[in-house]
Amino acid sequence: MSAYLLVATCALLAAGLTLYSGFGLGTLLLPVFALFFPVEVAVLATAVVHGANNVFKVSMVGRYADRSTVLRFGLPALAAAVLGAMALGWFAARPPLFSYELGPIAAEVRPIKLLMGLLMMVFACFELAPSLRRFRFHHDHLLWGGLLSGFFGGLSGHQGALRSAFLVKSGLDTQAFVGTSSVIGLLVDLARLLAYGALVLFAGQAALHIPGQAYGLVVTGCLAAFAGVLLGKRYLHKVKIDLVQTLTGVLLFALALLLLAGWI
Repeated sequence: MSAYLLVATCALLAAGLTLYSGFGLGTLLLPVFALFFPVEVAVLATAVVHGANNVFKVSMVGRYADRSTVLRFGLPALAAAVLGAMALGWFAARPPLFSYELGPIAAEVRPIKLLMGLLMMVFACFELAPSLRRFRFHHDHLLWGGLLSGFFGGLSGHQGALRSAFLVKSGLDTQAFVGTSSVIGLLVDLARLLAYGALVLFAGQAALHIPGQAYGLVVTGCLAAFAGVLLGKRYLHKVKIDLVQTLTGVLLFALALLLLAGWI
């Protein structure tokens, strides 16, 4: 019961705030799922919730999207997301590097845990360090922004922060920013979910498969995220994102340490 409550609370709050910030749901929800499932399963489960949430967001604000920016940023992101998903499948299939015991704790260090731990630590720094929070890219770099955010979206689900860092300099007004970010996020989610599915069906990547016991948590996350978007559209547009960034950064950093140590 506590798992359902934790997933629902995180999805509700993050989805409401991500409507305006352009990121947060996947970043905050991934560590929560990783507490209960292997990290590659957590990435896939988060992708399902994230994708369903983006479908809901696009139905509400997609009409405000700037088509030119979607093409210049979204198409490279879509292609790179497939490559990122393939990289996740490759790392997930690698055998453990080593294992050890620390008292009652039996730890196993795998390549996917090292990779995800390092990535989460990097993204935690972007959430926690004030100078990195304010870091933005030039609007002429949309192609590179699409490639980078798409690849990391497919690999670990961390696409929104990079996408927002690029799009915020693209000259879009608030409505266009929200709509464009939602459409691009949906494109990346569709690409990586199709790639994950192809890896399971055609490459025998059993690790990238959501177990039956996770279905309830995924559905809970989807429903809570939908409610969060509705609340965000109505009430939360004045909420500062600083607190959410700090909470997300702390969670990411803590989980990164646990993954690098092989404890989860």
